[in-house]
Amino acid sequence: MAQPWIEGRFEEGVLVATLEQTINWARQSSLWPLTFGVACCAIEMMTAGACRFDIDRFGAGAFRPSPRQADLMIVAGTVTFKMSSRIRRLYEQMADPKYVIAMGACAIAGGPYFEHGYHVVRGVDLVVPVDVYIPGCPPRPESLLEGLMRLQDKIRGKRLAREKDGHGMLSHLFQRGEKVEDELPVPIQSGYVRVDEIQSLARQGDGAKVAGE
Repeated sequence: MAQPWIEGRFEEGVLVATLEQTINWARQSSLWPLTFGVACCAIEMMTAGACRFDIDRFGAGAFRPSPRQADLMIVAGTVTFKMSSRIRRLYEQMADPKYVIAMGACAIAGGPYFEHGYHVVRGVDLVVPVDVYIPGCPPRPESLLEGLMRLQDKIRGKRLAREKDGHGMLSHLFQRGEKVEDELPVPIQSGYVRVDEIQSLARQGDGAKVAGE
């Protein structure tokens, strides 16, 4: 029986991976959150960084005092219109690639204060793009760790390559095709799905809805 070609060809302690996998692994394992808390959910965020839950196990315990040193913003609490411009400024000063987690009902949709106050923004996604939503009022530290792991799954599915455009041996050096679609993690961690597949399923669902009407 023939042995697989990769076995016995490398010394012990050698890992074989693509450049894309290595970059995504480094990004997902070194998320530096911004030391930034809007309201009461920030207490739960501080608890997640304490010794009982230890967010540093996931490489995200280095809370940075400056947005220029951070790449993860955890919006924990109620966002007001007066505060929204400051949040946007901090987001624009963060290093790329940057990610945002909306923590709590107030950060997701305004919470109970939106109905009774004219000063509350109905979701921080109206101010900055959000990658992961963590529901709850307030969400427990375990929920924040779960949201962090879902963000790591999303980073793991990031594609950096471009599709081939042209023919010939040197065409990839002079012609750049379109970027390969990212892969988004599907629920229950059952694998990954391409973005264009999700868009096609959404279009099929809209067509079925129109046909049913």
